[in-house]
Amino acid sequence: MRAFAWFLGLCAAALFGVAVFAYPAWALLYPHFNFPFHRVGERIGMLALLVGFLALARYLGLADRGSLGYGLPRRAFLREMSLAIALGVASMAAAVGLMSVLGLLEWRSGAPVAGPALLRLIALRALSGLAVALIEESFLRGAMHSAIERESGTRAAVLLTALLYSVTHFFARYHIAPEHVTAHSGLELLAGTLQLLASPAQIADAFLALAAVGVVLGLVRAATGNIAACIGLHAGWVWVMLVSHELLEPARDAPLAFLLSRFDGFVGWLVLGWTVLLAWPLWRFYAVRAARAAPVSSAAAP
Repeated sequence: MRAFAWFLGLCAAALFGVAVFAYPAWALLYPHFNFPFHRVGERIGMLALLVGFLALARYLGLADRGSLGYGLPRRAFLREMSLAIALGVASMAAAVGLMSVLGLLEWRSGAPVAGPALLRLIALRALSGLAVALIEESFLRGAMHSAIERESGTRAAVLLTALLYSVTHFFARYHIAPEHVTAHSGLELLAGTLQLLASPAQIADAFLALAAVGVVLGLVRAATGNIAACIGLHAGWVWVMLVSHELLEPARDAPLAFLLSRFDGFVGWLVLGWTVLLAWPLWRFYAVRAARAAPVSSAAAP
């Protein structure tokens, strides 16, 4: 588990960077851009993670396209990613439709429902979903999966990356109002995040649902040998979720409201069940697809 320990150490270093640099960065940016403190802290953490990742990837021998999950030729990679985006959008849209049928979601007051505002929202959230997927999949199902798989096998790589994937989604969920921000708020942000993780009963549904999503993405990575489909599925799911958050809100008084988590009003028991149902068909689809592509790749090789 040496490789996993290295990645955990990198995450710890990124959190230390948040504690030290979040307040100075926020004090510099807030008067001009009005950024919330938790968002600045999140970006500082991502920047620290990126810098450390570049160094760690070289040290662990992961600084090549194959280890990062980009081993496919560009055209094939984009084709697989595009197909997966369509599958991700369709599967998450079906989940949102089920939530609506069960009376779990209702229209948000003032949400754009037509015209340029709606199109702009959809386009911007598509870009956000793609950016999130590229960053997270390159790190988790790319380099980290490769490092753990080489050392401990595929099963450990799938499970450990899924657990870390779930945990990281609870970072920066603790919010600090601008008037309460102080030089110690970086530590307060971390303490608030750890407090969430220290109350497992309150986040169990969201944690398990996110972990299940991570397992599915790990299985797809293992089946295909690259992260093209992982990026596409992840981007499609996030895209639909972000648009849904803007247009809809949870109906807290619905009889089945417990199926949506209190964590974000979306990821919960229903998403967990839906993900479990999708796991085998998605894995099987990509396993068969990869097996069919293998002879073609071998024949094309010199």
